[in-house]
This record gives sequence, structure tokens and C-alpha cells, in this order.
Amino acid sequence: MLRDRPPFTAPLFDGTPEPVTFHAGLPQEEALARLEWLCGNRERCGIVVGDPGVGKSHLVAVAARRLAGLGAEVAVLSVGGLPEGEWLELLLDRLPLDQRSRAESIRPWQKLENRLRQNALLERTTALVFDDVDRAPADALAGIARLVAAVEPRFGSVLVIVTAQPAGLRHLPDEIRQRAAVRIELTPWEEPDVAAFIAAALRRAGADPGLFSAQAVETMARFTAGVPRHVVRLARLALAAAAGDGLGIVDAATIERAWRELMPAEQPVAGTDAEPGAADRPPTVRVVRRLWG
Repeated sequence: MLRDRPPFTAPLFDGTPEPVTFHAGLPQEEALARLEWLCGNRERCGIVVGDPGVGKSHLVAVAARRLAGLGAEVAVLSVGGLPEGEWLELLLDRLPLDQRSRAESIRPWQKLENRLRQNALLERTTALVFDDVDRAPADALAGIARLVAAVEPRFGSVLVIVTAQPAGLRHLPDEIRQRAAVRIELTPWEEPDVAAFIAAALRRAGADPGLFSAQAVETMARFTAGVPRHVVRLARLALAAAAGDGLGIVDAATIERAWRELMPAEQPVAGTDAEPGAADRPPTVRVVRRLWG
């Protein structure tokens, strides 16, 4: 039985945007390659577009490492929901300024310009990654647009990458949308990507990669429509349900039960119509008994 197995050596399906837990399916590999192209060709701006749950934040966390490996100085800032007036100080906190530079009694924007000038003199790209920019406050949008549109030499080595949902693109300033060299569409996983993610996560935790049956993986891909966030949550819930039922593996029936009974009620089965008014109701989750301890 699952709950009689030795403890896993790493958290399973925790969904945190850490590079170690990142799985690069075909959509992610293509997106990362395009972001590396932007850096290598000294482009000024790129946009990553994707629906909620497809892994935009996870992608940029990994992209930051990739771009740093190409010699860029990288800062990542989630600007969604920030209060007015805070984005620039938070961005400076993510840049490796020395203590003297941080203590200078000059405006934050001038501190940023000084750092950009230093990197330009060193012929080093400064990659500034802004996540959830479609939900950014107005002053952040104006500042990001200024970074993209500026023509001064100190901005010549700046790469600005922004992420947004498709519906939020209309909120982006024209400077960002028009200067973007590429618009990267981040799409959900296909079934082989889901299978590869499940197997990789199980191996990383010291578990048998066959713990989920092939039919379970197919059912999971179909119900979640390949959205990584839903795949992670459903895999975690199904694993707990299978352990509670004393099963040796996670089968397709357990996947379906976990989806219908444990996932939020407003998530319809892929390929079906949602119940009228479901989107207006808060999510409901059935309480399940504790499986351990």
C-alpha cells in the first residue's frame, strides 16, 4: 500500500516555483529558447503570454538562471497587485548594488540608471523580468515602458521581459507591446508532458516512477486539459486518496474521484460545459480524513 512505503526523500507535487521542481515540457523549452535568443541578440523587450496556471512564474524563475548563465545580470520582480510607489525600490533590492550605492542620497530612478550604465560599460546585459505586469500599478507600468522605450546608451544593454494573461495585454502601454521583439505564447502540456512531469517528480522524491498508471496519467491530462497548476494539485490529491484507500498505485478511477470530489467545484471536466453560475460561486472542497498521524 502507498502509506506503507518508505517516506519520500523530497516533497511531492508541492507546486512551488523553484527551478529544482521545474519540468520543461515542449512549451517551456520553446519559451526558454526564445528568451535566450532575446538575450543573445541584445533585444530590448519580450512578452510571455499565458492563461492562469500554465506556469509563467515558474518559467521566469528558471529563465533567470538561464539568462544569468549567458552572462546577464538578472532581477525578477512580481508587480501584480503592488501598491503605488513601491516597485522601483523593490527592483533595486533585487539588483546587486554595493552598500555605498544603496546609501547614496539620490532618487531611486537615478540609482537604477547608474547600475544600467555600469553594466553597459562592462558590455553586460541587464535582464529585468516583470511578472504579472497586466496587474501592475500605473506607476510601475509607466516605469517599465520608460525602460523599454529609452534610447540613451545606458539603456542599450537592457532586456525587459514581462508576463501577462491574454486578456490583460490591452492594459500594457503601447511602448511595451510595440517594442516587443517576440510574443511567447505559453500553452498547456500535452499528455506526454504530463507523463514526463509525473515520472520526474516521483524519481526526484525517490519513488517508483510507475506509481501512477498509464491510464491515470491519461485521465489526469484529459481532466486538467494539461494546465500545470491543475496537474500538480490533482496529482497531490490523488496520491493522498490512493493512500487512504490502501491502494498500491494511483489508478484512473482515483484520479477521476479526486477531480470530482476534491478539486474546487468551479473547475469543469475538460470538454464539458460548466454548470450555469458555477463561476460566480466560491470554490468548495470536501473535507477528507487525515491519512497519517
